[in-house]
Amino acid sequence: MKTKTVELVASPRPPHFVGDGFRVHNFIPSGFRMDMERMSPFIMLDYNSKYTFPPSNTPKGVGVHPHKGFETVTIAYKGRVAHHDSSGGGGIIGEGDVQWMTAANGVLHKEYHETEWSKKGGEFQMVQLWVNLPAKDKKSDPKYQAIKYEDINRYELKDGSGTIEVIAGEYKGTKGSASTFTPVHMFNAKLNNGGKADFQFPAHYNTALLVIEGSMVINGNEEVPTDHLALMANDGETFEIKATENAVVLVLSGEPINEPIAAQGPFVMNTREELMEAFNDFNTGKFGYLED
Repeated sequence: MKTKTVELVASPRPPHFVGDGFRVHNFIPSGFRMDMERMSPFIMLDYNSKYTFPPSNTPKGVGVHPHKGFETVTIAYKGRVAHHDSSGGGGIIGEGDVQWMTAANGVLHKEYHETEWSKKGGEFQMVQLWVNLPAKDKKSDPKYQAIKYEDINRYELKDGSGTIEVIAGEYKGTKGSASTFTPVHMFNAKLNNGGKADFQFPAHYNTALLVIEGSMVINGNEEVPTDHLALMANDGETFEIKATENAVVLVLSGEPINEPIAAQGPFVMNTREELMEAFNDFNTGKFGYLED
């Protein structure tokens, strides 16, 4: 079986604030050839690298805003976020938790630092992904999956190398609890210093690895430090990572959705006409109501 090679290693671009509470680096889309088509079904990856927020009695965050045509996946590494949407979904995610929101036919959404966490302040570190939906599913009903850290299935690696936390997809028979519309694998590889893990995905799947903590080497020769993302080429099926210090690595791989993409702001559709329809639906209140 052919080994998958590294296409490029991307350093984080200068961060910007989304709202007033999320200091993010954009990896997808970016200037590193990682656009929506190249990374499908992952069409956005915002990474809030570790950042210390001071105490505040007014929680920081992003007020009511719409989404349509895709899913948002938020993975909490540090800090706590409260979130709500107009379909009735919502709650609080803390360290290790995952929020998987299917916007599909349209929702209003808001997310803020959780009130009590905001009063104390502290380290904040999160990833938010946008996962595209096929045309046939873009008009399905919105839904919400709350995945608590303790409910995430785990695969224990040999020789004390560490643990693979399976959020979605499957790793060596261990399945994730998240339901997906297309094949998506999403893991947190938590490796001890010197620990190794091997992965196998179909060659045509788009695959990337984000180093959340520590550092690693891919296939014995490609070094990837903290806060960097490695894009894998579509030239093989297998690869290995080795931690060069205790490490946390977000592993993403998914089957591309080979359909046209028409995206503007918070809407991702297939045609310009559908985009116009999405803006009209939002402006006429079809996404429901959500108080800020």
